[in-house]
Amino acid sequence: MLRGIVHRWLPALLLMLVIFMFSAQPSETLPDFNRLDGVVKKGGHMLGYGLLAATYWRGLGWDGRRRPLAWLLAVLYAASDEFHQSFVPGRNASLWDVVIFDSLGAVIGIWLWSVFFKPRELP
Repeated sequence: MLRGIVHRWLPALLLMLVIFMFSAQPSETLPDFNRLDGVVKKGGHMLGYGLLAATYWRGLGWDGRRRPLAWLLAVLYAASDEFHQSFVPGRNASLWDVVIFDSLGAVIGIWLWSVFFKPRELP
C-alpha cells in the first residue's frame, strides 16, 4: 500500500522540490535571456505548473473527476511558492504569475495529458 502511494506521488514531490529550488535562487544568479527573458520565464511557469498538475492528477489516480482538484493543488502550490519567493533576495511575489501563467499552465498540462496520453485510472 505504501509503495503504491509513493509510486503515485513521488513525481509530484520531486517536481515540487525542483520548483522550490528554482524559486529559491537570488535574482543575480538567474540567467538573463535578453529580449526573450519574459517569454522564457513565463513559459517556464506554464510548463512547470502544467507538469505539476499532471503529476498531481497521477497521484490522485488519474480519475477524470479529480482533474479540478489536481488543478487546484497546482495553483495552491504556485501561490505558496510565490510567497516563498518574496523572501528571496532580489525576487518578488507576483499574483499575476499565479492567476495567469501558473493556473493556465496547469489547465493546459492536464488537458494535454488527457488528450495525448489517455491515462487509465489507477487502483
